[in-house]
Amino acid sequence: MIKHIPNIITSLNLLSGCVAVLFAVSGDLIVAAIFVFIGIFFDFFDGLAARLLNAQSEVGKQFDSLADLITSGLVPAIVMMQLMTEASSSIGLEYLGESTTDLSWNASKATLFPLTGLLIVLGAAYRLAKYNVDKRQTDHFIGLPTPANALLILSFPLILEFQYSPFVESLFLNAWVLLGVTLLSCFLMNAEIKLFALKFRSWDVKANANRYVFIALSVLILIFLKFAGIPAVLLLYLILSLVWKDPKVQV
Repeated sequence: MIKHIPNIITSLNLLSGCVAVLFAVSGDLIVAAIFVFIGIFFDFFDGLAARLLNAQSEVGKQFDSLADLITSGLVPAIVMMQLMTEASSSIGLEYLGESTTDLSWNASKATLFPLTGLLIVLGAAYRLAKYNVDKRQTDHFIGLPTPANALLILSFPLILEFQYSPFVESLFLNAWVLLGVTLLSCFLMNAEIKLFALKFRSWDVKANANRYVFIALSVLILIFLKFAGIPAVLLLYLILSLVWKDPKVQV
């Protein structure tokens, strides 16, 4: 029974992702974000439980990636598509097969530009497939982890809802900004960039200095910036990974 505990936790991650999909499709992006956060919470603890219980398995590894594909791949892709749908009329690319001068709303017509948001799920799927066969990614990541990318995308509707300002709207409901974020996220998830993992093998300060610094700064950023701090935390993660070299990590 003990060996099944990690897979049960992974199942909760997958279930959270499926619920988040339903809310994201219906346009309730805030509740979708909440369930993604819950799923990522379970995603962190299934791996921890597997290590603590010595219950790691190839099936568990594959199951974890399949759950991540839904929670941290499909949901942020749908959320991005919803944001692009709201923003697309500003650039005249709202409807498939229609003149860009005709922006009248019609539910029977398929949207074209917002579908580019679905590139995120493709990038996430390829990233997870590479991760499963890459023997280098044991104590670190190569490319942005899909949960980190999901947190970035899901922060947008939260910032729009709880920290709204005209500048925030002009930034996070700008079609070209959203397209740029989509393409950048797909690139970062699959780039050959060494990123440290938040996996503590010991509590030694010297061995985990980058992790302790990252956690401390992240807490401060989130306290002062709230949801707007999530993109800042991600940027901090990338910068620390690039400048704080670990001589034991090889790409």
